[in-house]
Amino acid sequence: MTDKVVERTQASIVTDMIRSDIIAGIFPPGSKLLLRALSERYDIGTIPLREALSRLAMAGFVEVVDQRGFRVAAASKEELLDILNVMAFIEAQALEDAVVHGDLAWEGRVVAAYHQLTRIPMLNEKVPGTMNPEWELAHDAFHAALLSACTSPWLLRLAALLRSHSARYRFLSVHAMQVGARDIDAEHASLLDTVLNRDARGARSSLLDHLNTTARLAAADPMAKPVARKGKGRGSSATAA
Repeated sequence: MTDKVVERTQASIVTDMIRSDIIAGIFPPGSKLLLRALSERYDIGTIPLREALSRLAMAGFVEVVDQRGFRVAAASKEELLDILNVMAFIEAQALEDAVVHGDLAWEGRVVAAYHQLTRIPMLNEKVPGTMNPEWELAHDAFHAALLSACTSPWLLRLAALLRSHSARYRFLSVHAMQVGARDIDAEHASLLDTVLNRDARGARSSLLDHLNTTARLAAADPMAKPVARKGKGRGSSATAA
């Protein structure tokens, strides 16, 4: 294996690691990403690290600062609502296509993902008031399973990217989910039922209701400033899309 291939492999691995840490809020919105500190944290050289940060910049998780450094992308209510609006368009198209083309194996994946999701608490019992990372993984897996029979690779890629960005807001704050503003379990159950009944229009409607509820809660939050910048503050509407 050549040095360049090794660097590309390392860059792919560390890209996933940094993205996960950004989503989990370990690196708050607006915080600087210093190469030396990251190199020590992930035990990796600066060449694959720069490649990873450049990839994350292209995906919108990182911003380039005057071509000299990197920082975590800012977060705001306006961006969240934009993400949810685009998600509603992309995922609705993908889900309808999946319902039409899905087979029994697809149904099995959806049921298995739903079963796992319902067995994991959404909030972190060890750290009150925070998201449970295991629930987040199960939640993403359920939505990915729902769309997995979609015949458009680009719709699937875009949906996965948007879910990653919306997940960042869930970790920034879980306020809206703690005040009983929604029944997230019922929303997921409705999605499952319409999908298994092969009701494409019903599945689309359930998904849009699911996403619109998240958007409504986000819009109702009085916060007008970014969710968090330079590691200060974490108040905002949480999402569960």
